[in-house]
Amino acid sequence: MDAEERRREILDKARRAGVVDVGKLAADLGVSKETVRRDLRVLEQHGLVRRTHGGAYPVESAGFETTLAFRTTMHVPEKSRIATAAADLLGDAETVFIDEGFTPQLIAESLPRDRPLTVITASLTTATGLATRDNTTVLLLGGRVRGGTMATVDHWATHMLSGFVIDLAFIGANGISRQYGLTTPDPAVSEIKAQVVRVSRRKIFSGVHTKFGAVSFCRFADVSDFETIVTDTGLPLTEAHRYSLLGPQIVRV
Repeated sequence: MDAEERRREILDKARRAGVVDVGKLAADLGVSKETVRRDLRVLEQHGLVRRTHGGAYPVESAGFETTLAFRTTMHVPEKSRIATAAADLLGDAETVFIDEGFTPQLIAESLPRDRPLTVITASLTTATGLATRDNTTVLLLGGRVRGGTMATVDHWATHMLSGFVIDLAFIGANGISRQYGLTTPDPAVSEIKAQVVRVSRRKIFSGVHTKFGAVSFCRFADVSDFETIVTDTGLPLTEAHRYSLLGPQIVRV
């Protein structure tokens, strides 16, 4: 197995498992740990993985995106804390956009039940979960349903959004960086998110620390577009401060 084949194998393992360990990769591939570390450095330079202490995880790109089912198995305690903290920032909003994805789904579950709310979403899962609440009106965006995320996209959804002025949007992303802003692999999803940014008075980004520094294919917003970023304590304080210099408040839970 040459270096290129080995790196493809490492990337494939990372995408299947969600994370890889240097020691296990070295044993599985029959090479030294330093060779694996060099391979991971190359893959990171190509924007395909992000290295961690002792391993790496895959970056979602134009050629790779995790499914909603997979996301429900990763970093669940962190996502639950983030969702609770994000929902606490609702304020006096009466109309709320909930993005597709597992963390936004948890935010939706954390929204108060004792006050009237209108929730706009592209997520079939979120719409189904909120539809039976007495004080919640759900507006599901129309369009083509992406099977991997169970959410709608395309011009039907963006046209519907163009007629709204939304008080608060809870928005997710596949990657967030100070240089490139918020990104996602799919152009159709990017257009939905960009339209939400345009029509919403307040925007909150919520995502686990592994999103930070990752860059995907389609850029839809700048960090400065958001009033608050909610993440977990896996994001170092020094890095959180760097993001705060771009405008948003950073909440680490």
